[in-house]
Amino acid sequence: MNRAALIFGLLLVVAFPLSLLAGKVWIDPASTPNAALILAEIRLPRSVLALIVGAGLGAAGAAMQGYLRNPLADPGLFGIAPGAALGAVTAIWFGLTANAFVLPLFALVGAGGAMALLAAIAGRSASGLGRGIALFTLAGLMVASLAGALTALMISLAPNAFAMSTIVLWLNGALTDRSWQEVIIAAPLTLVGIVLLIVAGKALDALILGEEVARSLGIDPRALLWLLIGGVGLTVGAGVAVAGIIGFVGLIVPHLVRPLTDGRPSQLLVPSALAGALLVLVADSVVRVLPLVTEIRLGIALSLLGAPFFLYLLVRMRRGWA
Repeated sequence: MNRAALIFGLLLVVAFPLSLLAGKVWIDPASTPNAALILAEIRLPRSVLALIVGAGLGAAGAAMQGYLRNPLADPGLFGIAPGAALGAVTAIWFGLTANAFVLPLFALVGAGGAMALLAAIAGRSASGLGRGIALFTLAGLMVASLAGALTALMISLAPNAFAMSTIVLWLNGALTDRSWQEVIIAAPLTLVGIVLLIVAGKALDALILGEEVARSLGIDPRALLWLLIGGVGLTVGAGVAVAGIIGFVGLIVPHLVRPLTDGRPSQLLVPSALAGALLVLVADSVVRVLPLVTEIRLGIALSLLGAPFFLYLLVRMRRGWA
């Protein structure tokens, strides 16, 4: 285990039990009525889900930045999250959310559809690393734009005000009222996705040396692309399926972790997963304890944090080019 993974692992050990106690009403296990029930059925699944969603988004962000060799890359920009959102919005639009598993299922189908479209456009044409990266980027932006347009269309044609309100709230992203059902859905998918990204780590390391060197080392561009599509699709799709759109985690986390590693993508993936889990867990705890009438949506809170961070990165890059 490298130093970064150890640091963020230890921080998680401290933050996780505190997250179980945090809320509008802080829980004292010794004196709060029904404390065990509240912890087991409300606080614990929410905190576990925060770990799962954050870990997936963090690992996906590190992989995307390594593959595109762009510190501003974020997995939400490449169609998977918008595709999952479109699937979930479809379920809400048709009023199919009475069963708790239906909305996540539709979101996963949407993520799978975006993955398939991305692979159909970029995967079959990736005869070289440089060309594959360019096609992947363009294909992802096209998929994201199409899914976003269809989502906006469904919102504008919502059958009633309640459906429109539900769609907008869900798109803002939150872990409110989540249960063990969502944990059961997201955990295995996210785990498989992170494993695929770790498998791709060595190929991403070779890519740092340049496209020609990577190809001379036996890197198969198509195999790498498929690993990334599968890994990012599962991690991001699972997160969106159970929590809605939670942005900027995949952008912020690798930048926090990279100074603690040697910079190789393979060494960045696991620490980024741990740091992503920590970021989402802490952010969710903070929105719970803020003294407000209604709880701020987690997606909004992280966007308020992520947008200034993105601006800071842009300013720093501009100074580097000057």
